[in-house]
Amino acid sequence: MDTPVYDFLRRYAGSDMLRAHMPGHKGISSAAELEQLYRLDITEIKGADSLFEADGIIAQSERNASELYGTVATVYSAGGSTLCIQAMLALMKQEKRRIIAVRNVHRAFLNAAVLLGLDVQWILPQYSGGILSGRILLPDAEAALAASAEPACLYVTSPDYTGRLADTAALAALCHRYGARLLVDNAHGAHLAFFEKSLHPIVLGADMCCDSAHKMLPALTGAAMLHSSCAEYAPVLKQAMSLFGSTSPSYLIMASLDICNRYLSDNIRDDIAAALPRLTSLREVLSDRLVFAESEPFHITVKAAESGYSGTELAELLRNNGVECEYADEELLVLLMSPFSSAGDYGRLRAALDSAVSGASRYKREKKSFLRKLPKMACSIREAAFAPAEEIAAEDAEGRICASVKVPCPPAVPIAVSGEIIDRDCIEVFRDYGIKTVLVVKN
Repeated sequence: MDTPVYDFLRRYAGSDMLRAHMPGHKGISSAAELEQLYRLDITEIKGADSLFEADGIIAQSERNASELYGTVATVYSAGGSTLCIQAMLALMKQEKRRIIAVRNVHRAFLNAAVLLGLDVQWILPQYSGGILSGRILLPDAEAALAASAEPACLYVTSPDYTGRLADTAALAALCHRYGARLLVDNAHGAHLAFFEKSLHPIVLGADMCCDSAHKMLPALTGAAMLHSSCAEYAPVLKQAMSLFGSTSPSYLIMASLDICNRYLSDNIRDDIAAALPRLTSLREVLSDRLVFAESEPFHITVKAAESGYSGTELAELLRNNGVECEYADEELLVLLMSPFSSAGDYGRLRAALDSAVSGASRYKREKKSFLRKLPKMACSIREAAFAPAEEIAAEDAEGRICASVKVPCPPAVPIAVSGEIIDRDCIEVFRDYGIKTVLVVKN
């Protein structure tokens, strides 16, 4: 597959052109290790196209991505899935749709709701991994859609942070029966389109979804894509993204998406086919000592506490053996591999996990707390987020109104949402996740 963006950057870097334009580094780095990257880093000069008005090399590269993913339209983001989420929700606001969302959203969703002044109707999943993971019950989704007197959209995160997949096909059929749109935060699932049977949200019926290419594919951090299966959204995706995105998006990030297309075209299916038996073998070898969560294959999520260990201790033991995990808490350990991981990586991971389990202390702990009911809303998300706020101890926050959401990333899943009254359940979850302070609206 051709790589029009990358090819242009290489030609320009190899030319003797005097760079009387931005950026100010002029293609030169004082750090030798970054020299080649700086030479490729440009801005919107003649022939380089422009992300939000693309009709040249960027548009050509995006068409390549659209063909690979089987979408009506695919557009690039150099601002991660955050920018894609903002754009999707902006289009829903434009259509005056009611926003229904499953609660284990990423903080980026909430920030977009603040910026757009959105009210959100929440659906609590049937939690099984603290606040990070849970099953979306179709009757709950249908009840919310049926009760809406206005056009609606349903927003789900799949895969979620632990790799659990929603029944996207069933949710899409349900949404379309009620004239609603299905939006999917597929940030952790850019590779799902290339399994023998595609598990990608667009193929399964979603109207729009975002993919963070950098999470599961060989692309630079911040590389993402916004996909749509709807012809009516194709002409407006860029305009929605331009409301929030920088007018100077990184060409290095866009070039990495361009090069990634070639990998998707030429290599990823073979790499997935080779990786799946290794992933299965790794789980099987350790299954007598570790309990693994239900997930898509490349998320190796260990139910550490259920296995009799501390996730944070396992993570530290892995670190001592040269393996850095994606996320750990007392209950869970999340390890991310990708189709790009080598055969040797799986061998190292298996040996490190074996060593970590052998050296870990036995540990008994109750499951993490989760929200059993939605906290009461005192004011809108936007009103609370922009209100004067103060930071107080989480233990002292009962009865106070949550201001801006302050949760660490990873996992960046909110506990109390802006505008909600923090209750005892929330405080227990704060404690479980080690969150010692919260922002509350000043009295």
